[in-house]
Amino acid sequence: MIDVIHAPLKLAADPSRVVVRPFHIPIEAGKVAGRPGRVRRIVDAVLALDPVATEAELDLVLRDFEARHWQTRNVFDLRYAAIERALSLDGATIPHAKRQLIGAYFCHEYSYAAAALMNPSIIPHPDQTGLSGGAIRIAMSLRAVGEGHISSVAFREGILGPGANFELMPEPPFATAADTARELDRGAVEVHRHHDSSLSGTVLFPITEAQRNGLEDLRLVQFTHEDGAVEWIGTYTAYSGSTIRSELLRTQDFRSFIFQPMSGPAARNKGMALFPRKVGGEYMMIGRQDGENLYLLRSKTIDTWGEGELLLTPHYPWEMVQIGNCGSPIELDEGWLLLTHGVGAMRKYSIGAVLLDKDDPSKVLGRTSQPILSPNEDREGYVPNVVYTCGALKQDDMLFVPYGVADSSVAFAWVSIPNLLAGMRAD
Repeated sequence: MIDVIHAPLKLAADPSRVVVRPFHIPIEAGKVAGRPGRVRRIVDAVLALDPVATEAELDLVLRDFEARHWQTRNVFDLRYAAIERALSLDGATIPHAKRQLIGAYFCHEYSYAAAALMNPSIIPHPDQTGLSGGAIRIAMSLRAVGEGHISSVAFREGILGPGANFELMPEPPFATAADTARELDRGAVEVHRHHDSSLSGTVLFPITEAQRNGLEDLRLVQFTHEDGAVEWIGTYTAYSGSTIRSELLRTQDFRSFIFQPMSGPAARNKGMALFPRKVGGEYMMIGRQDGENLYLLRSKTIDTWGEGELLLTPHYPWEMVQIGNCGSPIELDEGWLLLTHGVGAMRKYSIGAVLLDKDDPSKVLGRTSQPILSPNEDREGYVPNVVYTCGALKQDDMLFVPYGVADSSVAFAWVSIPNLLAGMRAD
């Protein structure tokens, strides 16, 4: 058995973490002959209020919500501006209080992590200044699940080490949604977090039709290009409510983020994980194309992925139903360390590992015959008997593994890499 050190810290769903989001009503909703649509009727009703009633209604809204959110009045102004454009209003003739109140009618408060917080991935933070020896500043992504089981991406920053020590930085009192979307080529969209907001207070919400019902299971990796440039790239599942596809999240500074669709047969599936650099002049991914086995995918371009080659099939009882990856491969002197998840009897999800050849990742050098992490005491939750991660981090000779528990919460553990490799068996 492989010794595991568990951190006392655990993160859980928190309904008090809320953001202000647009409340969308189609402009043409309720429109019939001789009668304006619902949005126009709401706006007309606000415009008809006398100044005293307008101020009273706006004061009530601000009393209820201003202390709960960051720059609430600015959010109302931005939302009003969108309604003004849609209805061709003349804002110069509308008092500011009425504009604010109109904006408020087309916003709502959303608790983005009320249902669950799970399936983290972790990367070294772009800022490593001011740390003591042996410490690493980290950035962690989390799948946050709110009303309607819609998944978004939340972030937390922290300090890892020295040794088996881990501390998360405090969350800011207000969370903010990244916005100011800009359409790019080939269906990509760019969003920005506000210049005054922190990464730990930023939430990335679905923004395109393909993502409407969720951004699921982001697998972040620090990717080094052939010219030495560093970019942080994540793969995630975009869920529309009826269909899925894999997409890329790309950022160079964690201030602007690009949602980039992928194409090709492999992009129709979940759970793709990008290698942190090219191997043999090619981009590589680990994916699961048939719902049961793991495949190695190769491509000349980062956004187009064809059929892969079979890499790994279920072998041990704890993974007999299916296997998949648990994040991007981690480069060691000995090869590529890939965490896997396996599904066994009673649909129990556990975490194991394999070692791939560094020059030819299609060669499996070894794999764990027993899980590294399994549901034991931590097994209750929205989906019981599941432990799952979307990415771990090498810390000296240890592997730091943040992992989701029962699709409900997040726990943390360390595993000795030498012990892990020593416990592997040839495939």
